[in-house]
Amino acid sequence: MKLHNFNSGPSILPQPVLEEASKAIIDFNGTGLSILEIGHRTAWFQEVLQEAISSVKKLMQLNDDYEVLFLHGGATTQFMQVPMNLLDTEDTAAYCDNGIWGSKAAKEAALFGHVNIVSSTSDKQYTYIDKQFITPDNAKYLHITTNNTVEGTQWHQYPETLVPLVADMSSDIFSRPVDFQKFSLIYAGAQKNMGAAGVNLVVVKKEILGKISRSIPTIMNYQKHIEAGSLMNTPPVFAVYVSMLTLRWILAEGGLVEMEKRTLAKSSLLYNTLDSLPVFHPTVAKEDRSQMNAVFFLSDKTLETPFLDLCKQEGMIGVKGYRTVGGVRVSMYNALPLESVQAFCQLMEYFASRKG
Repeated sequence: MKLHNFNSGPSILPQPVLEEASKAIIDFNGTGLSILEIGHRTAWFQEVLQEAISSVKKLMQLNDDYEVLFLHGGATTQFMQVPMNLLDTEDTAAYCDNGIWGSKAAKEAALFGHVNIVSSTSDKQYTYIDKQFITPDNAKYLHITTNNTVEGTQWHQYPETLVPLVADMSSDIFSRPVDFQKFSLIYAGAQKNMGAAGVNLVVVKKEILGKISRSIPTIMNYQKHIEAGSLMNTPPVFAVYVSMLTLRWILAEGGLVEMEKRTLAKSSLLYNTLDSLPVFHPTVAKEDRSQMNAVFFLSDKTLETPFLDLCKQEGMIGVKGYRTVGGVRVSMYNALPLESVQAFCQLMEYFASRKG
């Protein structure tokens, strides 16, 4: 039976990446050493890191105002590292609360300064994106989560603001062309569209750093990491390597234009099928639906367990909704083939014919 990996993260990786990474575990580039064994300051790893950084800059079309870092930890670490570097105790940061991760980020920021929740969609269980809000001019930055994996919403047009824009792009980074230079800081855990778990991408505009009076622990200081070239301490070598391979794959496949084309094909097929079958009940506002994570429910709640059981029987992996939300979640990251979405849609149609 063919498996279809819809896991929300860690998630599916491109097959060529898995094959190359598996070879490198035994023998990295003919060195006779495993990628797990090479020193992080060797020329071998320097080449890996520099290709990863170069690929990010190429995909994002960044100028020299920006630095690219590969750091330990996932996006959750950045919930504290961002305000630690950008916010003094008496300063205020603006946050959009459009889901569980934005809410968590705001709570962490409140440990370092004042937080102004300028937008919240908790009134409707985070099923839409509020675009009608005002960012105070005195805010040090505005923070958004560009895609909400748990609730299934996504920003399709980013807010216009005069203050630095900071984004958690963990779950939709590199899925579409974006004017990345609209942002002063971007961070993303790698384990969805950019590689394996264990490394975090940070892209930062240098001009926003060094403006606070707070003493920052060295290991948390972006400027120190920039000076050290992401090598202040031993980086997660294998995770960086898998990210480099994944970025190489994205470029070879046609870059972000091609990723968006595939994303739209998959998400359009899934949502069109959902909307045609009354047995299923999408709750997210249509204009705010995520192209990465489709979240929906069964119109009859008693049918949820039978449907999830059928998914399991048919090799549909990782489609149970987030533990606090329930329902069904289908994640459609870059590496997921269209054939998997087609198979899932056929399964939905079969289930609807039997239960609808």
